[in-house]
Amino acid sequence: MKELRRAFATMPGAGAFLRPEGRADSALAPVRLRVLRNVVPEPRLSPRYRLPRHRRAVPADWREDEDPSLPPRDPTRWLKLATAIVGQSSRERPADAVLRQQLRNAGGLSNEEAAQVSQAVFGYFRWRGWLDDSLKLESQIRSALELTAEFAMNPQSFRDADLLARTLPAWVNDCVPVSAAWLRVIQAEPTLWLRVKPGRAKALAQVLGHTRTCPLPVALAYAGEEDLFRRPEFHAGDFEIQDVASQAVGMVCGAKPGETWWDACAGEGGKTLHLSAQMQGKGMIWASDRAEWRLKKLKLRTARAQCFNYRAAHWDGGAKLPTKTRFDGVLLDAPCSGLGTWQRNPHARWTTTPDDVRELAVVQTQLLHHVAPSVKPGGKLVYSACTLTRAETEEVAAAFQAAHPEFTPLPVADPFQTHKPPQPQHCLWPQETGGNGMFIAGWKRTG
Repeated sequence: MKELRRAFATMPGAGAFLRPEGRADSALAPVRLRVLRNVVPEPRLSPRYRLPRHRRAVPADWREDEDPSLPPRDPTRWLKLATAIVGQSSRERPADAVLRQQLRNAGGLSNEEAAQVSQAVFGYFRWRGWLDDSLKLESQIRSALELTAEFAMNPQSFRDADLLARTLPAWVNDCVPVSAAWLRVIQAEPTLWLRVKPGRAKALAQVLGHTRTCPLPVALAYAGEEDLFRRPEFHAGDFEIQDVASQAVGMVCGAKPGETWWDACAGEGGKTLHLSAQMQGKGMIWASDRAEWRLKKLKLRTARAQCFNYRAAHWDGGAKLPTKTRFDGVLLDAPCSGLGTWQRNPHARWTTTPDDVRELAVVQTQLLHHVAPSVKPGGKLVYSACTLTRAETEEVAAAFQAAHPEFTPLPVADPFQTHKPPQPQHCLWPQETGGNGMFIAGWKRTG
């Protein structure tokens, strides 16, 4: 399981700041006919539980023959544990957090069993709308795994009409232009994306193998099975694990050496590191977040990546800002409902509500109002959110524009389609980019 083995990845920024508990940013999965794979949201899984991509079937009569003193192992232990985890998961207790805790408490669980548990838990939430809820939970989980295998082997056997009717809660249709193409992508395994140090992409691709490029010049998709966190290139700062849509946000920012930027909702610093790379370590970045623990992790990441041109500061999102500095650019990667990450986090499909969308749209608008005065004349303001709802994207941008005539829309090229005319707003869909869903809007302060 390539994602689980590298799951202690960069924090997908949107939602890392002021996100209600339970709005997770990431990660899940599908399969081949013989190998069921799944993954836990990247920022939530401890490195201790990076699991192998492949598992061997456990025979029904398998015993610990190499150590007769041990009791026989229950071949359905993984299913019982998965059933317990699903039963305990809720809006207040996201499935990925419950899974992490239960794996830690299980004791004596093999890598193969832990992989089966993860596959079963997230397979259930991926296919929940297709299951017969009159059956026992254990039977529903088995059915979900069968659907996972069938979709991986022959996705065209699933009709568009069925995908549209069963994959998501009905309320989503009122908030998002749902298409069968999008749903087919979020039912499949997410791609693992690397952001490579400029000038190192070709060499790194040769060293790692199992990679492919995309229109973004420093992005590589990795399809191998190696634990990348053990690679010397990772510890040397040659690459970061960062979703390609998140990388697109950094490209829209276009930070230059010597400038001063504010990553207002920095989380654990994925986009801070990208800005620093663009600035070649010259200039200054303020990185703020409401959670002190995220800033501590940011400091660890920046040290490993040898990023030193930043200053971390606590900010609760209120009108009182962490600094009086005026910036060449401000990035607000805002808290959001996370619909763009539902390929990686299917449990959130069933815990997110329309009220969340409305409430977060208010928060996003307030945050934009608060950071706007920090942009110097001629400076940039970039708003991004890993969601696809109209209320949190184009409507937030329109409300900000109406309230701030000192800002004018800033047309920028779509990083994935640079041949098209620049636009002040971009909605990046997973079926078009291979990454998370993401909304990006930009403005320039004129006075």
